[in-house]
Amino acid sequence: MRGLEVQFRPEHTEIPARLGSEDDVDTFIDALLSGQHDRSCAVVYSLDRPMMPSGYWDHELSVGVDRVAQVGALTLAVDDGYVSKGQMDRGIGEYMLLGHVREFMPGSEIPIDLVREAVKEFLVSGGQIPMCIEWQTEEF
Repeated sequence: MRGLEVQFRPEHTEIPARLGSEDDVDTFIDALLSGQHDRSCAVVYSLDRPMMPSGYWDHELSVGVDRVAQVGALTLAVDDGYVSKGQMDRGIGEYMLLGHVREFMPGSEIPIDLVREAVKEFLVSGGQIPMCIEWQTEEF
């Protein structure tokens, strides 16, 4: 397992943060929760997945967290677009990603503990789709 690269602070666009353990994932989620905005987002890439000939990753996991409601949402772009499936619908979730709004479709928010578990599974599985949560096709 080579770990994950994450981007959620301006300096990460030049040098992404690295996560190599489940403890690192907890520290990362805690940092998102204590960020500048109530709703923060990060993009995550598995170092165990290949890059395309263009030099870009063949996938992208977006992780949004809402510190007030203690929920979050995930999208995974790999082949098709998938988004976490939650039990509540608060409408479109708007999360801040590096100064830009990242929208998550209605019904995608899940408890923060499941967000943590899914990112940990993404880490240890080498970038496979986490099976600890339900997914749905991303549509707006």
